[in-house]
Amino acid sequence: MMKRILVVDDEPSIVKLVQFNLEKEGYKVDIATDGSTALEMAKNQDPDLVVLDLMLPQMDGLEVCRRLRQEKHYMPILMLTAKNEEFDRVLGLELGADDYMTKPFSPRELLARIKAIFRRVEAVHAPVSAESKEECIHIGELMILPEGYEAKLDGELLELTPKEFELLLFMARSKGRVLSRDQLLNAVWNYDFVGDSRIVDVHVSHLREKIEKDTRKPIYIKTVRGIGYKFEGPKSG
Repeated sequence: MMKRILVVDDEPSIVKLVQFNLEKEGYKVDIATDGSTALEMAKNQDPDLVVLDLMLPQMDGLEVCRRLRQEKHYMPILMLTAKNEEFDRVLGLELGADDYMTKPFSPRELLARIKAIFRRVEAVHAPVSAESKEECIHIGELMILPEGYEAKLDGELLELTPKEFELLLFMARSKGRVLSRDQLLNAVWNYDFVGDSRIVDVHVSHLREKIEKDTRKPIYIKTVRGIGYKFEGPKSG
């Protein structure tokens, strides 16, 4: 089935370039040039991915991202920004963007990022053989259902973004192993972030807020100082 992508940008040259290259790759492309329209289109059309500019009229991309995450937590969002300041990138990630790119960017890199996002989503949903079928992962009060792209805590469904779920699943499958930030970048984001490990820290922080009873004393995701993180679980007894 043809993937549907909502492109949100108020710069005609950017819209034309992105639309041409995405349609050339076989994607169905919808266009919004302001934040309010983008929010309505995303709600009504349920695209497979949103390419969202940061600076928009009526409602900026950060607010659109925040609102989408409240209602469409499963929808991948790739944020575009013309700014290079770390604050803008990190704020976008903290509000729930799965990825970001700074302008100017090459169409080839944009396509690579989009394809990487779709590959990760499809890998999680891909059917598996009966021999390798992974029904669920139980760790303490946490249950992860890989095939359903869902996670539950104390029986309650967690509202995780696609990237948060992928990070949780990878760490849970690596339970007991110390994972560096670079390892997590390569495994979950699947391309070079040029040493920008902040993206890992932001998503780990989000996960902790959703699965830990006390983020100051985490039970599941432990920080390994100077290296990265280790996924564990409640100690028996």
